Amino acid sequence: MSDEPVPARPIIDLKSFTPARVALGRSGASLPTRPLLDFTLAHARARDAVHAAFDAPRLVAEVRALGLAATEVRSRAADRGDYLRRPDLGRQLDAGSAATLEGIAAAPCQLAVVIGDGLSAAAVHAHAARLLQSLLPRLAEEEAVAIGHVVVASGARVALGDEIGAIIGARMIVMLIGERPGLSAPDSLGAYLTFAPKPGLTDAERNCVSNVHKAGLSYDEAALKIAWLVREGLARQVTGVALKDESADRAPRRIGTAVPE
Repeated sequence: MSDEPVPARPIIDLKSFTPARVALGRSGASLPTRPLLDFTLAHARARDAVHAAFDAPRLVAEVRALGLAATEVRSRAADRGDYLRRPDLGRQLDAGSAATLEGIAAAPCQLAVVIGDGLSAAAVHAHAARLLQSLLPRLAEEEAVAIGHVVVASGARVALGDEIGAIIGARMIVMLIGERPGLSAPDSLGAYLTFAPKPGLTDAERNCVSNVHKAGLSYDEAALKIAWLVREGLARQVTGVALKDESADRAPRRIGTAVPE
């Protein structure tokens, strides 16, 4: 083992590895003008992402163009103000939407996808259809897993997928939703996977694949992880803290194969 000291690297080198605000410099006791203006712009973009209008019909059309059945629903949050002030309303379907889903519910399906605006409609508009397009061939590999239905939900929180999945009889739900905007990524998309969805589940019973955006996880990388978790979750009949993402170094178990004790 060498005793030679590791050469120190200036902190400014970190700027080449992360979009985080490091090594900004200073002007007296304050930030220089350029980093201050960049921060102000990023903050404005994050706020705009939270309040941006959600174009659900556009998403429905994009999903149908991929050859999938799609239905539009909404939560009990009447408007964006309600959605932000009352997170509980975003976790429940309004009465009309619940009736709509009950009307289309047929034989139970292995997998359903819910696309919700969440806290960044901009993320959903930019990435949801493209991620779904990358996911479809991954799900078709080996033992194919078919998407039984896609539901596009306005005013949605993650847990809204639980009620949707229970109504349409899905063994597993993949929820694609806009994540809370950050100062370096106002358009980050997340995917939440829940086995045996039903109202009342907690986040401990879900898996999450997050940070899908231009400077984050690519569509292909995210689709690989999601497809692996879908197959493994269906095989083990579990998601959440009991299911670790090992997609990088393990093949998924065949659906229906017993889990060793």
